Amino acid sequence: MKTYEQIVQEWQKHDIITAADVEVYLENFRILFAYHSNVIENSKITYHDTREIFEHGRVSNYTGDLRTLYEIENQKICYEYLKKKIVAKEPLSQVLILRIHKLLMRGCYDEARYAKGERPGQYKKTMYVVGDETGVEPEDVPGEIEFILKQVYQEKTGDVLTAAAYLHLNFESVHPFADGNGRAGRTILNYYLLTQGYPPVIIYEEDRKTYYMALALFDKTDEISAFKKFLKEETEKTWNFKGAKRIPL
Repeated sequence: MKTYEQIVQEWQKHDIITAADVEVYLENFRILFAYHSNVIENSKITYHDTREIFEHGRVSNYTGDLRTLYEIENQKICYEYLKKKIVAKEPLSQVLILRIHKLLMRGCYDEARYAKGERPGQYKKTMYVVGDETGVEPEDVPGEIEFILKQVYQEKTGDVLTAAAYLHLNFESVHPFADGNGRAGRTILNYYLLTQGYPPVIIYEEDRKTYYMALALFDKTDEISAFKKFLKEETEKTWNFKGAKRIPL
């Protein structure tokens, strides 16, 4: 089994110059990531439906709700949108974050949120309770996100994994959107890792309790070491043989 350090070293041997290169190295990853990131939020998501939409653009004999299909398709659309930006190593910005959220949450806001003026691709306009947390006040979101990005790109450039953990934990703590914060946050996390020359990571649905515990610990203590350790473990799980699906390096 490869260690995290070995996985990073092997990943950095890849010559990713074009969007086609991204497609080659993320061929299996993109489907598994979309499945696990979505099923954490929606238990009706299946790997079969995710694979069918990514590979064929449709599903057959589907009897579920329309939002579930949107959630899967949106992951594919967002992935396609980000490929060239990954190659260009475009830094994260508020404009890009809002675009990612708009793509991921297209057709997924309920009537109650629409009635409050909430829209995909826009920061929240009211407060929402998530577990014991509510995030920051809506008027403070732009400033908080800008501060996080400044810290990531100017203060924590020496250690990519630390910066990635800081980025994800703070983004989720701010809770900038009315819905879709988890999906957007996990996509943003991997976008940052890829643009820094590091392998992306799947946060597996079966590890969601550990994931949520690390988020809660940060909210109470500002401690990121537990989540950084968790990211290392999930990266090893992602890029080593696990179960029926293997993502080859």
